[in-house]
Amino acid sequence: MDSVEASLDHPIFRESVRRIRAWLGPTGLEGVEQEVLERLVHSSGDLALAPDLRLGPGACVAGMEALAAGAPILTDTAMAAAAVAPMARRTFANPVHSVLAWAPAVAPAGGTRAAAGMERALVAHPGAVVLVGSAPTALERLLELVEAGTIAAPALVIGMPVGFVGVAESKRHLAASALPQIRLEGSKGGAGLVGAAANALLRRAWLDRAAQVLPAQDQAALDPP
Repeated sequence: MDSVEASLDHPIFRESVRRIRAWLGPTGLEGVEQEVLERLVHSSGDLALAPDLRLGPGACVAGMEALAAGAPILTDTAMAAAAVAPMARRTFANPVHSVLAWAPAVAPAGGTRAAAGMERALVAHPGAVVLVGSAPTALERLLELVEAGTIAAPALVIGMPVGFVGVAESKRHLAASALPQIRLEGSKGGAGLVGAAANALLRRAWLDRAAQVLPAQDQAALDPP
């Protein structure tokens, strides 16, 4: 086991992924996309989740590049921020913020605090990686602002709001957009799952960076000054 990989993965996690991979069988996914699926299954305990995963073309690569460049991570809840913050600290030290930090104390008429906070947070952090696991209103507001040209498009949207009110609609709207996206269809989602998807991207981007940097360092040590 590579020392960099070992520093990110607990042995129980590695064994869990091995079993998940065997249980899932062929998925049609490869590389980081397969790793996103495996981490989602690990976090949910739900082997039936695989058919609901949708990965936009190039979305994982776009997210990894943004995260490796230090892009901020915006989440719709404090729980989602807590789910991704430890991996962010261990890898690229991306700032992680819940959009509720920008939300008014009282929800505006006809709206939600999450939606209002999302708007302000996106203005403050253009090009962020955005995680929505609980608030379809926040996802809808993001899409409205992008469509209107009011904000710069996020580097990636991980859209997995959970529940039964406004959730399916917001996911359909995300699917119809041109944004780089990872989403779960239907009612599935939640803070833990958006955090899991982001963690898979952070982990793979960090390992890929290490694979490039360490051989170069080894070669530099061999070259004469």
